[in-house]
Amino acid sequence: MGFVKTKDELDKYFNLSVREFPGAQMLGLMYETRPEIIARLLPPPLEPAAEPWTLCFIANYPVTNLGPGYHESGFFIRCQYKGEAGNFCLSMPISDEARMHNGREIFGFPKKLAKIELKREGNKVEGWVERLGFRFVTVRADLQSKLDQLPLQVGPNFLFKYLPAAGLDRGFDGPIFLVRQRTNIEMKTFEIGSGEILFKDSPHDPWSEVVVENVMTAYYMVSNNRMEPGKVVGEADPKSFLPFSFLKIDFFGGFER
Repeated sequence: MGFVKTKDELDKYFNLSVREFPGAQMLGLMYETRPEIIARLLPPPLEPAAEPWTLCFIANYPVTNLGPGYHESGFFIRCQYKGEAGNFCLSMPISDEARMHNGREIFGFPKKLAKIELKREGNKVEGWVERLGFRFVTVRADLQSKLDQLPLQVGPNFLFKYLPAAGLDRGFDGPIFLVRQRTNIEMKTFEIGSGEILFKDSPHDPWSEVVVENVMTAYYMVSNNRMEPGKVVGEADPKSFLPFSFLKIDFFGGFER
């Protein structure tokens, strides 16, 4: 394969409309945070949903139809757009550079390279994420029971795609697209229990900003995940969106010399 793709290579790539993750192993934790935190972190035109929920997951994908498997984590807050409840992704660390650009450039997931660990011993599961010298989140679950189906349908993801300005202007080259995307989950096993999420302050991954008020549930599941194609459903105002536009990069404020 060269720099310029052949027609056969392009056909093979674009025919892969659904990203598949068979046998995904996922540790997740849902908790309630403060409504005012949700409201402050949502870029317009997204609005808070009725529930101030937050979801963190740490996953191992043993194999994918995109190539070799990898580890990934995600941090979401509940939102709504035009009355439809869903999730806004604040952060998505990933362990493999080759897989990072797929979800980041196509859909708008704010992916960054990280070291991610997920392990299970009996009924206890632990996962953590580490970047730039900070192990900024650790999730632990003590599994107690099995369920036959997912307890919640949490809705689609809402994401933003944009290009920062190439010139000196504060802004963007082109529109800021709001993307709606859904991942369908075919559950194989689903276990729930008690859990905890521990944050360490990091200037690059400020997950601790989303304060834990009440842990709702912790879970561990094995599933076949299908990442469906997304769709542009709206646009954001450039001036209003600018403070929210640094989720995909590490912001070294001050730039001292």
